[in-house]
Amino acid sequence: MRILPFSVGAVARRIKWGNEMATVEIYTTMFCGFCYRAKRLLTEKGVEFVEYDLDEQPAKRTEMLDRAAGRRTVPQIFINGAHIGGSDDLAALEAEGGLDPLLAAAAPG
Repeated sequence: MRILPFSVGAVARRIKWGNEMATVEIYTTMFCGFCYRAKRLLTEKGVEFVEYDLDEQPAKRTEMLDRAAGRRTVPQIFINGAHIGGSDDLAALEAEGGLDPLLAAAAPG
């Protein structure tokens, strides 16, 4: 996979694990190393996600602040609407073995 040096905007992606689908959303900015790290982890696991680039969509910042309980840093990651946190939180969840069960759970609705 080639990583482009620019954002391609909100790209809708989803992962299919068996018959279940998890909805993964990530708020990012263009030149964010932590965002890149989180997206790389998700991509390496075969996870497709919705990316909201706050540089291209500044109105999404307010949405992110509301959903992430005021956390201002990026990335902010959500799985099936549940706030996971940032890149370090995602990596810790993966290290503890907690990421795959969340990804395997079907999105509510």
